[in-house]
Amino acid sequence: MNNRFDISKAPPLRAEPRQHGVAAPVQSVPATSGGLIRSTLIAAGAAGAILVLFWLPAEYGIDPTRVGALTGLTEMGEIKQQLAAEAEADAQAAAAEAVAPPAQAPVAVPAEIVQRLDRIDAQLAALAAVIGAPPAAVELAATAPVETAAAPAAPEAEAAPTTGEPVEEAVAEAAAPEWRDEISYTLDPSEGIEVKLTMEEGQVARFFWTANGGVVNFDLHGDGGGQSISYEQGRAVPEATGDLIAAFTGNHGWFWRNRTEAPVTVTLRTGGEYAELNAT
Repeated sequence: MNNRFDISKAPPLRAEPRQHGVAAPVQSVPATSGGLIRSTLIAAGAAGAILVLFWLPAEYGIDPTRVGALTGLTEMGEIKQQLAAEAEADAQAAAAEAVAPPAQAPVAVPAEIVQRLDRIDAQLAALAAVIGAPPAAVELAATAPVETAAAPAAPEAEAAPTTGEPVEEAVAEAAAPEWRDEISYTLDPSEGIEVKLTMEEGQVARFFWTANGGVVNFDLHGDGGGQSISYEQGRAVPEATGDLIAAFTGNHGWFWRNRTEAPVTVTLRTGGEYAELNAT
């Protein structure tokens, strides 16, 4: 019997009905060039706004829109920059100490030279006993160079009359600078404080600060109007004085931190051209 399958006699295939609950295939949505460009521009604008409004003030203290000052992000960024500057200064100081040449050991004098010097001293003492001169004079005459004829001594100038104490005090007071403000802060170990002067561009303020026997790390800087500058930094400095010239209109001043293991009192005196003094 022939059991070969004949496809022409097979029943026709039927489409099965769609089952309830089965998800339909995803259909693609055509994207136009204008839509892609608009989406890209929106994303770029959002990233730029986040960069200017939040990231720059929080990381670098740069606040062109003043939003960071309102939210406190600018102060956080300034503290980060100050801490980074202190860490870099500490690393540089440690590297300098590591490459510093070791102290040279004292050179040992050979015993033969010491004995020879002792014999010379004994001979000088015997010669002094013979001629009746003190040993020190004989030793000085033996080692002193030959001197030429001395020129006649010039007549001594008449001593200037001494001034009284009231006059000296008046001169000292006239030479001393006039200070407008004087403040003092006691910093515990690892504590810091910032004091700034409100200044216009080009104004000059005189200053003198001291750690009163201690040392502190400091950063003399300024900020304002989206600008920032670092004038000078120091590590383990006991005091400093000079003139602060404002590079731009804004707040200019000092940040001190006590890196010692004991409290340190910082005293600041200021004078010259500035509107007010603020501490934070």
